[in-house]
This record gives sequence, structure tokens and C-alpha cells, in this order.
Amino acid sequence: MAEPSLAGCNILIVEDEYLLAEELRAELEDEGAQVIGPAGTVQEALALVRDTRHLDGAVLDLNLGGEPSCPVAQALTERGVPLVFATGYDLSVLPPRFAHVPRCEKPLNMRRLTAELRRAVHA
Repeated sequence: MAEPSLAGCNILIVEDEYLLAEELRAELEDEGAQVIGPAGTVQEALALVRDTRHLDGAVLDLNLGGEPSCPVAQALTERGVPLVFATGYDLSVLPPRFAHVPRCEKPLNMRRLTAELRRAVHA
């Protein structure tokens, strides 16, 4: 059985570290995904969630310039959009309602992150 692909998937990137956001963009585009963003603030991310007709998945940093990104995670969850957290924080900082969300620790292993995202998108 072939491994699921991100080809043709609309994937939102929410990351405030410019170089990491660009690395994520390049990696996801190499996987065939259409990248939305990256958004570096909660407000930018919420606007993209609101204004993008179709999202297949998202990669979300938990901390955007000192501001928790939980409102973005909530908005994505309400739309049924699967997500993966990319964070330097451990599981204890996650609100319990997001405990089921896959989490990749920084520094990111891009192969692991894309594998988690593929699983989430195709679950």
C-alpha cells in the first residue's frame, strides 16, 4: 500500500520564526502541498483560517511572539482541520482539549513532521 501523500493538499503554516517557516514551506511544497501562509501572529493565522475556503491540514507553533496559539488551534478544530503542533514546549503546556493533537518538538525533524501531518490529514 502506498504511503499517503500531501500532494494537492492545502496546508496552513503558523510559525513566527521566519527561517523555520520558510524551511517548512519548502519541505511541504516538495511534498506537493499548496502552502497557505505562513502566518506569524495569532491574528494573521485567524484571518487565514477564516478567509481560506478549504484547508486540509495545518502546522501550528504553540507560541507566536509570546502569545499562545490556542485560539488558532480552536478555530481549526471547529472547522475539522487536522493539525500538528511544532513546538519547543512539552506536553504539560497543552490545554487538555488539544492533548490528542500530534506534537513534534523543536528542533524539528522534517521527516517526522511531514509523516505526522500525512497521518493527520489522511486519518
